[in-house]
Amino acid sequence: MTNEDILKALSNVQEPDLGKDLVTLNMVKDIVIDGNNVSFTVILTTPACPLKDLIMNACINAVKLLVNKEAKVTVNFTSNTSSNRKDAKTILGGVKNIIAVVSGKGGVGKSTVASNLALALSEGGAKVGLMDADIYGPSVHIMFGMRGERPMMREVDGKGVIVPLERYGIKLMSIGLLIDERQAVVWRGPMVSSAIKQFVSEVDWGELDYLIIDMPPGTGDIHLTVVQTVPVTGVIVVTTPQTVALADAKKGIAMFGQAQLKVPIIGLVENMSYFTPAELPNNKYYLFGKDGGKNLAEEFDIPFLGQIPIVQSIREGGDLGIPVMAGDDAIVKKAFTDFAGKAARGIAMRNANLEPTEIQQVVV
Repeated sequence: MTNEDILKALSNVQEPDLGKDLVTLNMVKDIVIDGNNVSFTVILTTPACPLKDLIMNACINAVKLLVNKEAKVTVNFTSNTSSNRKDAKTILGGVKNIIAVVSGKGGVGKSTVASNLALALSEGGAKVGLMDADIYGPSVHIMFGMRGERPMMREVDGKGVIVPLERYGIKLMSIGLLIDERQAVVWRGPMVSSAIKQFVSEVDWGELDYLIIDMPPGTGDIHLTVVQTVPVTGVIVVTTPQTVALADAKKGIAMFGQAQLKVPIIGLVENMSYFTPAELPNNKYYLFGKDGGKNLAEEFDIPFLGQIPIVQSIREGGDLGIPVMAGDDAIVKKAFTDFAGKAARGIAMRNANLEPTEIQQVVV
C-alpha cells in the first residue's frame, strides 16, 4: 500500500453535503501506513458534523475494496469550520459564521432554541458565542443563570472593550447584563441600533466558529441594523405548529427573501411540536397542531431542521438558569443535538454553494 493508493481509493468517497470527493476537497491528511495498518485524518467542515459514521464507514470500505482487503483502517477526525466571508473583517474579524435566529412573533421559544443551539454546537466541539439582540425583552442572562452578574472591561490596542461572560463553554452578551432587571428599556430606534453596533464592535468575541444572534421577534429595525452592520451567514427561522405562529413566520421568511436582502435562510425549526409527559415518554400530544412548521418549510422550499418537543424540563431549565442541553433529559437533548447537526450541515452547504457572505446595503 502507498499513499497514492489510499488517496486514489478515497477519491471515490463523496462528502454527502458538498457533492465532491474527499480528495478533491482536500479533506484528507496525515496518511500513515505500517504493514496492513493504515490511518489517516479526515477534516470535517464543522465539529458538529452528524455524518461522521457515514464518512468513516465509506472510507474503510473504499480502502478494503480498492486497495487491500486485509487492511486495518483507522479514520481520525478533525475539523476546520468552513466560512465564506469575503468582507474586510473589520468587525467580528475572528468569527467564521454569524447566524441570526429569528421568528415572526414572540412566544415561540426563540431564545430557548437559540440558547440550546449554541450549547449543542459547543458540545460538538465548536467555539461558540451567543449574543442577545432582543434589547426590549432580553432573556439569555436568565436562561444561563447570570442574573446580577456584570461583564468586565479591558483594554485592547488602546481601546476599552467589554469581555463577554462565559457559561457552559460559550461566550455570552445581553443588555440584561448591563441594566437593572427591574427597569424597562425605553429607547427609540437609534439608541437600540447603537447598542447593537456596540455589541458587535465593542465586545471582545475573539475567535469563534459560530456567533448565534438571538434576534427580537418581528421584522423591524434591529434586523436591518444587524444585516447592515455584520455579514450574516444565514438565518434560522423558529415557529410553532400553530396557525397564528405560522402566519407570522411567513413574514420572517419573506423579509430575508427580498431581493435587497441577500441573507440565505439556513432552515426552519418547529418548536413546541408536541407534548410528551415524563411518565409516558412514548406518547406525543399535538397541542398546537401537527407538522405546521414542516409543511411551511416545504411550501417555501427551505430546509426543515427538526421538531423540538414541549416538555417540563425545558421550561424548568430556562427558569433555573440551566438550559436543557446542560441537563440530563436525554430525549430533549437528542432533539436539540439533531437540530444543531442539521443546522451545521446547512451552514457548511451555504458556504460551499452560495455567494460570499457580505454586509448588506439595505434601502428602505
